Amino acid sequence: MTLAGVYRVLHVDLDQFIAAVEMLRRPELAGRPVVVGGHGDPTRRGVVATANYAAREHGIRSGMPLRTAARRCPDAVFLPADNAAYEAASEEVMAVLRGFGQTDGAVVEVLGWDEAFVGVTTDDAVDIAQRIRDEVHTRTQLTCCVGIGDNLLRAKIATSFAKPPVRSEAGHPAGTGVFTLTAQNWGAVMGERPTRALWGIGAKTAAKLAERGLHTVRELGAADPTSLAEDLGPALGPWYVQLGQGVSRVKLRGEPWVARSRGHEETFAADLTDWAEVRTAAGGLARRVAADVAAEGRPAARVGVTVRFAPFTTRTRSATLPDPTSDGAAIEAAALAVLDRFTPGRPVRLVGVRVEFAEEAARG
Repeated sequence: MTLAGVYRVLHVDLDQFIAAVEMLRRPELAGRPVVVGGHGDPTRRGVVATANYAAREHGIRSGMPLRTAARRCPDAVFLPADNAAYEAASEEVMAVLRGFGQTDGAVVEVLGWDEAFVGVTTDDAVDIAQRIRDEVHTRTQLTCCVGIGDNLLRAKIATSFAKPPVRSEAGHPAGTGVFTLTAQNWGAVMGERPTRALWGIGAKTAAKLAERGLHTVRELGAADPTSLAEDLGPALGPWYVQLGQGVSRVKLRGEPWVARSRGHEETFAADLTDWAEVRTAAGGLARRVAADVAAEGRPAARVGVTVRFAPFTTRTRSATLPDPTSDGAAIEAAALAVLDRFTPGRPVRLVGVRVEFAEEAARG
């Protein structure tokens, strides 16, 4: 067991995971553009869950309408999602990672189906990263990239540089499968990149930061936390500055991974123009979610509702329950109460209901 060396966090990210599982089940798809999502029928409404690298070369991305994906790549193979198959494949990979706990003293924190952090004290993190990639491929035939960092943020971002760029991107490394990002090279690698390159900052937050003259990671890291706290909130403002400096949690949580939430959504074959029909759909989805909560045996603490208005405007609202509950009627009533916070009048193409479990809501 490796004990000497320095502590490193490795972020293991499976390549094009869902599409890769489908291609293993269907070897004849090798080399072809593959898109997974919805019912697997691009003539019906639905969105892309994932696309393999060949499909991404045509500009296809997760969350894109299937019809748009079909226009961009008419020759793509469209497949419906099979969550049970992906869960089984994911568990095989996570078992491989946990095996490094016996050989290298590693601690594993699973983030979801296709990614996990591995914490280890070592004098050669690159060697462990390569061994992880080799073992995952040998045992599962799936491939992965590994980002190495001195905390979770840097490891997560490092993985994006380990992956091959889908299209030419200025300043992007070649993508060799392993990349290291620590305090030593943070400024050189990340300093001039846009703030959206940071894990935890999306388009809306990046726009707010840009309004304040903060366009790059370096500018954000040098910003005054007190000033941002006044502008963006006492918790978020300083946290954004820490992101710009590459500061985040170091030690991993080694407890077994459990789902943070459960949810269902429905994309309608034709837009719903009667709000009563939208309520009926939301109620049905809430009952399905409530059944999942009951089966999980963990109470829900927060309920969220997503509505996608035509042509493609998506809004989400959520509310904390008075008390954590597994009661189906309470979850349905809460979902409908959240739905009432939307303004009806526009055609609706999708409704989704999701609950967050109590321990996750408490963790914040």
